[in-house]
Formats: sequence, structure tokens, C-alpha cells
Amino acid sequence: MATITATDTSDAHPYLRAATAGIRHHTRALTPSAPTDRRHLDNLHEHLARLHLLLDQLADTVRAEHPAAGRHLATAHLRLWQAATSVHDAFHMLPAAPDCTPHRLPDGPLVLTICQRHLASGHAIRRKTTPADHNTA
Repeated sequence: MATITATDTSDAHPYLRAATAGIRHHTRALTPSAPTDRRHLDNLHEHLARLHLLLDQLADTVRAEHPAAGRHLATAHLRLWQAATSVHDAFHMLPAAPDCTPHRLPDGPLVLTICQRHLASGHAIRRKTTPADHNTA
């Protein structure tokens, strides 16, 4: 197997490939009997929010030279936000851990972290779409 360096042009996106590998590993390691908790959904929501931002930037970059590709990326951007909304909603449907002590968490309570992140993503999506767009995607 060949070694790929950070400056190798055959792998222009090493961090994206590493994130994909991490998700792939997590999916394989996840067992059906393992319960999903709020921390798990919070981490998944953070991945979706970061990917949402990346798609937003890609759509803006591509749209000028390739309008059709830009429209497809904009649609993916909207659908990803809809997926993040569903994960956010699921987070709030799960019970909090009985030993949860929000005042001792370094980043504050999970519920505030995920909600703040979701509000920021919602602001970004509303800046570029209309309510009618939300129903057609």
C-alpha cells in the first residue's frame, strides 16, 4: 500500500477522508444492543452541522461557474439541514442520563450545546432559502 503525504496531490482532502474513515469505523463498531444516548446524538449532530457548513461553502464556490452543480449542492445543503433537524429532535426525545450534572461539563450542558449549534445552522439555511424551499426538498 502506498503512503500518502499531506502534500500529495492525489489526496487533496486528507481531513475529509479521515472523518469519513472515522464514521465508517464507528458504524462497524456500533452494536445493535448498544443504547443510543444523548452524547451519541450530540456528536452525530456536530458532524452534520460541520458537513452542512462545508456544503454551504462548496455550493457558493461552484455556483458561479457551474450553476446546475451549484443547485444540486444547495439542495444537498438543505436536505442535510433537515437531517440535522431530525437528529436534534431525537436528542430531545431521549431521557437525560440520571447521573448527568450539567454544571460540571466543560462546554456547558449538552442541551445548550446542541441547541446553539442547531440555531446557528438554522440561521445559515434561512439566510439562503425560503420556507417554500423547505417543503420541496
